[in-house]
Amino acid sequence: MKTITNKFKLALAAIGLLAIGSVNAQQTSGNVTKQDGVNYGTTALGGSIKVIDNKGTIKYLQVKNGLTQLTNTTGDVTTTTWQLGGSLTDDTTITLGSQSFTLDGAEVRLSGTDAVDTTTESAATSATATTGYMLLTRDQANGKVKRLLLSDLIQSVQATVEVSNTTTDLTYTTSFEAPLNKIFVFRNGAKLRAGQDYTVSGTTITLVPETDNTSRNYWTLMNGDEIEYQYSK
Repeated sequence: MKTITNKFKLALAAIGLLAIGSVNAQQTSGNVTKQDGVNYGTTALGGSIKVIDNKGTIKYLQVKNGLTQLTNTTGDVTTTTWQLGGSLTDDTTITLGSQSFTLDGAEVRLSGTDAVDTTTESAATSATATTGYMLLTRDQANGKVKRLLLSDLIQSVQATVEVSNTTTDLTYTTSFEAPLNKIFVFRNGAKLRAGQDYTVSGTTITLVPETDNTSRNYWTLMNGDEIEYQYSK
């Protein structure tokens, strides 16, 4: 059992403010269940500390939600240390207001972000990638931080087909689905016009030759033509 002086109580209050800040989403009402008392010399982590203030009132101190309490088990066994760091047991919000929040150190590491991929187009390898760079993004729908491999941010697909049948080779099924303005189609190296010379629906690209041979835009598909389509994300 320990005796707390007024100065020690002020110190504890200061530590609490430093660790918690202006947090408002964790438990702020109701009762917190009292933990089992620390068995000095045996209990290392957690537990409640029985103390007596300067008026003789018995009180119990304990930590939860992101703080770690360590009691010595050998030597100075009545020494208990509160530390910043641990497991969050409640949803927690820190409101910065007009203040800034800075992490200053040689390295800042983030692991176990809420979701691996920001979009369904992201490669599944994002889940297990251990090399390269990742970008942290914010999901505007729910505010969650998600990660995306830099290599998944910009992707491109290119395929070339030689026309052997001018009837059946008007359509091409791709391995991706993208809007018309992100798919580029070329005939023998000349770019075709999106929405006029070709259309896109789902994963299908359809060539639309101009059949009016008097039109300035006239063109027709011929055997041996080389059709190339590209997609960039």
